[in-house]
Amino acid sequence: MTPKILVTYASRTGFTAGVAESIGRILSESGLEVHLTMMKDVVDPAQYDAIVAGSAIQSSKWLPEAMDFLQANQEIIRMKPCAVFLVCMTLAMRNGEKYRPFVSDFLKPVRLTVSPVSEGLFAGGLDISRVPSFWDRVKFRISVLFGVWREGDHRDWDAINAWVRDLIPVLLP
Repeated sequence: MTPKILVTYASRTGFTAGVAESIGRILSESGLEVHLTMMKDVVDPAQYDAIVAGSAIQSSKWLPEAMDFLQANQEIIRMKPCAVFLVCMTLAMRNGEKYRPFVSDFLKPVRLTVSPVSEGLFAGGLDISRVPSFWDRVKFRISVLFGVWREGDHRDWDAINAWVRDLIPVLLP
């Protein structure tokens, strides 16, 4: 029987959704049965053999609905291989790699909830027009003016794809 993998995510502006879609595509191309859905739409995580869960980072944390999903399903998720990823603009800053340990700490609450078998840390993208909060848009505009970030897509598809390929043997029972 083909292993069933749930790839689920929480996203605000679509960049995390794009990462999740790429993860799902690569896993599917590897012969796995993949169900890709937003965390708020997951009905029964128990029906999957493994789970890949990811979230955008906001205020140094996974999005609230992402943590809610993990907490509500932690008993089920802890019984399966679970990999997690985050998408964070801090990694897109100039010399963003030096912030990797800092960004990795954003996963501490996740680790305490589900004990992931693998973690992916990825830069995101910035399209200020897609940021839902007016005040967040203002903050991002100021940050762009001061050179903290640049608008655009900063996702490293080679790094994302390599992480997923390395993930496949870890997810299989």
